[in-house]
Amino acid sequence: MSDLQVQIFGVKKSAATRAAERFFKERKIKIHMVDLRERPIAKGELARFVQKFGLNALLDLDGKAYAQSNLAYLRTTEDGVIARVIETPDLLKLPLVRAGKVLTVGEDLAGWKAMLDG
Repeated sequence: MSDLQVQIFGVKKSAATRAAERFFKERKIKIHMVDLRERPIAKGELARFVQKFGLNALLDLDGKAYAQSNLAYLRTTEDGVIARVIETPDLLKLPLVRAGKVLTVGEDLAGWKAMLDG
C-alpha cells in the first residue's frame, strides 16, 4: 500500500467516527485522529470542507445539537455559523475525513474507498 495518510476529524463517542477509524485501520492506513472535543477544527481546515460541500452539507440537520442551537431560526452569516460549529462539533455531520485533496463528510464508505484508489 502507498504511504496514504488520512486525517479524521470527529468525536470519540460518534459511531460514524469510530467506523471511519475502523475502516482505515483494517486497511493499515495511517490515521491522524483529531478529536474535536479536545481540539477544535482549524478555521482554514473547515473552510476546505465548506468550499467543497457547502456549509449546509456539513451540518447535522437531524441532530440534537442542531435542534438545540436554534441555528435554523437565527439570521446569521456563514462566518457566524462557522464560529458556532468550531465551538460545537456536534453540529457537524461527522466524521470529516481528508486524504490529500480528497474530502468526505459523514459515514461515506464509497468516499473512503475512493481515497484508497486515489
